[in-house]
Amino acid sequence: MAIKERILRFITNPRVLLALFILLAVAASVAEFLKGSKADTQTHINNYMIFRSSFYNLVNGVDLYIQHPEQYYDLYKYPPVFALFFGVFAWMPVWLGLIWWNILNSAVLFSAIISIKRLTEKQRAFALLFVVVELMTNMQNSQSNALIAGLMIWVYNSLENKRVGRAALFVALATFIKPFGLVAAALFLFYPKKAKFCFSLIGWSVLLTIVPVVVTSPATLQLQYKSWLNMLQADHAGSIGMSVAGWLESCFSFTPNKTAITLGGIVVFCLAYLNLKAWKDQGFKLLMLSSALLWVVIFNHKAESPTFIIAVAGVAIWYFNQPKSTLNIVLLALVFVFTCISPTDIFPPDVRNSFVTPYQLKVLPCILVWLKIVYDQLTFPSPGSLHSPPSPEGRG
Repeated sequence: MAIKERILRFITNPRVLLALFILLAVAASVAEFLKGSKADTQTHINNYMIFRSSFYNLVNGVDLYIQHPEQYYDLYKYPPVFALFFGVFAWMPVWLGLIWWNILNSAVLFSAIISIKRLTEKQRAFALLFVVVELMTNMQNSQSNALIAGLMIWVYNSLENKRVGRAALFVALATFIKPFGLVAAALFLFYPKKAKFCFSLIGWSVLLTIVPVVVTSPATLQLQYKSWLNMLQADHAGSIGMSVAGWLESCFSFTPNKTAITLGGIVVFCLAYLNLKAWKDQGFKLLMLSSALLWVVIFNHKAESPTFIIAVAGVAIWYFNQPKSTLNIVLLALVFVFTCISPTDIFPPDVRNSFVTPYQLKVLPCILVWLKIVYDQLTFPSPGSLHSPPSPEGRG
């Protein structure tokens, strides 16, 4: 066997890739924890400190959604149930909890992508390799976005495996971590047992809403939800993020109405449903998943660099679900250079500071890919068409 083939088989081996993901999680956690003094360390892992402190604030009946400068900077913005969930890590020493938190993020994303049956083993491996850089960005910031991406992909996998109740659970979990996870529910219309999915989603949502009462009183929990909604309302009014709206403002000095931009994005996203003849095609459903993963980032008013692991996962799935074409390769390259590589140390800082950051070029390739996905959905051939796309085995 040629050396090239041996190397290829090694780097695409699922066990090797899993070991890589876990190793990266440990390395990112340790590196960030060890930076500077204890005070500086808490700054470097501030997001983790927010999550960790939220559990104790919930248990002690302290308002989760106000400033706690003695614990961390910025605000806790997740639902109360996420604070309860983080009790799994909060009891550990900070360094150990951080490692396991990042391992959870990387493992859920890994398991989700490696379980996409529509793609070949080699395609799944290359999709995992493509998201590695963005995954590191997420883990260096101890964010939850890789977990969100994995849960959204698991919604698709569960529906494909006829596990409707499980799919509803994954939607609920993603939504109760970050509300935009609800977009993954867009997939349920393509599958049978729609009523079961809806009732399951309602049931899981009710459970996740009230389960924090195991550590706090119902009255205090009600006050937490009221404070959370007030915080979200103020938060929405005060930011624009690395999004479609942010890109328009940066490039054209045009301050768009965020609500109008979001509504327009919803309309364009839903255009795919018009192609009724393609609804049963697995490739079409996977395109919808890719579209959802990109949509929740490019139309997110709070999107920041670590958020893009969700979008990049969507790009990877889209690319390997499509026939090879020059346009697709160019779009993939743009995402890799400007979305994945531009924030890293290997990218020329002068170019980043004077060109990429001011014009928000990290988000632009993702917008272009999303528009291409919408086009692919609208032009997706009918089943049995002479121009149907090749099987996964025939794609790059």
